[in-house]
Amino acid sequence: MNFEFEEFYSLEDIFVYMATMAPPMKNMLPISSYKGYIFSMIPLSPATGNSYLVIYTKGKIDGKMLEFDMNLKKYRPVDAAERADKSYFVVLTPKRNTIADAAIKELEKST
Repeated sequence: MNFEFEEFYSLEDIFVYMATMAPPMKNMLPISSYKGYIFSMIPLSPATGNSYLVIYTKGKIDGKMLEFDMNLKKYRPVDAAERADKSYFVVLTPKRNTIADAAIKELEKST
């Protein structure tokens, strides 16, 4: 597997990045909190699944769903996606993720 990494200073920066690259009207996006990193893995070669762009920051986040306001660059936990003008992030906290483990190993080896 091949990984490319893009590190951000804050979770809000990741949310801005993901919200701007999402297709129109796609306001529900996944974000993972795993082993001290908050990240999203974007397949660069969807056909083979061998290359990923990992956008990340260090940290941990709790919550099942977060509402993000792009104009204010702020997020808050919510129970439901209610507004079309906001982006929503579903926080995934896997017990085990072998692809993320491989990415984290490569990231930590390179820094």
